[in-house]
Amino acid sequence: MTKPLNVMIIGRDTDALQPLRLQLAGKGYRVTQMSYGSELLGAVYSDPVDFMIADFAEPDPNLMAIIADLKADSFVSTIPLLAILPESASDAASASAVNALDWETCPVDDFMCRPIRYQEFFSRLSLGLQRTQRVSDRNPLTKLPGNTSIHFAIQRTIGQPMAVAYLDLNQFKPYNDVYGFSRGDEVLRMVGRIVANTVHDVDGKGFVGHIGGDDFVFIVAKQHARDVCETVLRNFTMVTAGLFSEEERARGYFLAENRQGTVQRVPLLGLAIAVVFTDSDGVDHHGRVAERAAELKHFAKMVPESRYVFDKRGVKS
Repeated sequence: MTKPLNVMIIGRDTDALQPLRLQLAGKGYRVTQMSYGSELLGAVYSDPVDFMIADFAEPDPNLMAIIADLKADSFVSTIPLLAILPESASDAASASAVNALDWETCPVDDFMCRPIRYQEFFSRLSLGLQRTQRVSDRNPLTKLPGNTSIHFAIQRTIGQPMAVAYLDLNQFKPYNDVYGFSRGDEVLRMVGRIVANTVHDVDGKGFVGHIGGDDFVFIVAKQHARDVCETVLRNFTMVTAGLFSEEERARGYFLAENRQGTVQRVPLLGLAIAVVFTDSDGVDHHGRVAERAAELKHFAKMVPESRYVFDKRGVKS
């Protein structure tokens, strides 16, 4: 059973907020209400919420500072906060009241004016939750979707003629150690761009995600898998040539110290791709896709050169 989402209403006027509480409860949300005050942050920490609603109906000189302090906290900052503004006598008056607010000092994520139109309100609530999930799931380095989005994207392909490909870099750790994290980060951004551009060009409906570190995922229609893999590897080889000196490229390796402090020859960067088809026999869950991909990737990484490997177990023609 799915746990109900927790919505916190922040405001003093209990009677005025009663209809809102009833509407939320009727939609299956768990509702708590807090007054403005110093205990507000502690309440959010002790009982984490998914969405916050601040009632601006009652003038309070400390309200803006309280909201700013609340959203400045790293734990709370990603929780969407919708402000309910006072009812005005006309649309022009409402617009004037909204324009008078300083959004720099009042960092809410959305607002509505009274009277509350509940159909619109629940649409805004839903969009706020979805937007937060997208933003918080995005990898900060490559800006690609992260693990949660990848999980759902793979699950949606189960039983469909789709290809899920897991990618990671060969020799990335020693490269990071020798050339520094800044160069390493640029390599990861470069891989993300190569994969995203290729998938977009070959299969406009494809998906690209960044698990973390040097691990990436792309999903394309089954018939596009080979073309995408070959194009990614070809572009990767061309671009990574510029990461090494002419001498390193000529000899095919760079020098790096191992954990024992011994200098060793390390092959140039390579890319390993493991491809699983989600309409194959036995592939009935996203976890099974990941298991098969891990086995294949181990095989793909047995050589330092870039290559891709297809899972041929139970493949449907």
